[in-house]
Amino acid sequence: MLRIDHLTPTLEWLTIDRPPANALTYDLLRKLVDRFAELANEADAPAIVLTGAGERFFCAGGDIGEVAKSPDIAIPRMHAFHRLLVEQERYGAPVISAVNGYAVGAGIELILHSDYVVASENAQFGFPEINNGLLPAAKGMRRAMNCIGRRVTEQMLYTGELIGSAEALEIGLINEVVSLGELHDRAKEQAEKLRAKDVHLFAAIKRTLTDAEGMTDDEMESRTIDDMAAYMNRSETAAAREQFLQRKAK
Repeated sequence: MLRIDHLTPTLEWLTIDRPPANALTYDLLRKLVDRFAELANEADAPAIVLTGAGERFFCAGGDIGEVAKSPDIAIPRMHAFHRLLVEQERYGAPVISAVNGYAVGAGIELILHSDYVVASENAQFGFPEINNGLLPAAKGMRRAMNCIGRRVTEQMLYTGELIGSAEALEIGLINEVVSLGELHDRAKEQAEKLRAKDVHLFAAIKRTLTDAEGMTDDEMESRTIDDMAAYMNRSETAAAREQFLQRKAK
């Protein structure tokens, strides 16, 4: 099941709660897609903290048992998972992953598409698919290559070996490591910090980080000018610039 906790008007907590390993089924994926899409349409979209129930698993990937029982579900489930990564990537407000344990397969792809990742000391990360007769989503593999580099990504994909939090921090896969007891408070703190930024500017930055790889120089120039025209005319950004000038004058 997907647990939804609307903590404040600007913060929602989504918990993957499917013992024992929080593996993703087709139904669970569709619920996640629907929730991201629903929140994205809100005028004042909240920050989202994504986590797993319990102390051992953030998400162990897709439910292999579901595919074994119903092979025909594999393709629609992958469609749903790809759609989830797209929704997560395009979501205009911050998405924070609070990694409470194993984040493998689809689990690591979810954190790769998050804007900030806080992990517990016991967390483990990897792409074990090659050892289980499976492949990751192409979108997840591309994001891994862009995030942590081709050679590290190749090592993880080709071997299926897992890494711990310390190594994940070192290679830039995650942003910080805390104790399991501190995990939720720290994720909430970071979500509130990022959500307090100008959400229009945040969304513009996120959109360009997503699109820039495939854009030409002319397209990037147009994007820059279009975004500038939008934010220069907003009273909130004008006030922020005025505050900056006043601080500078002191």
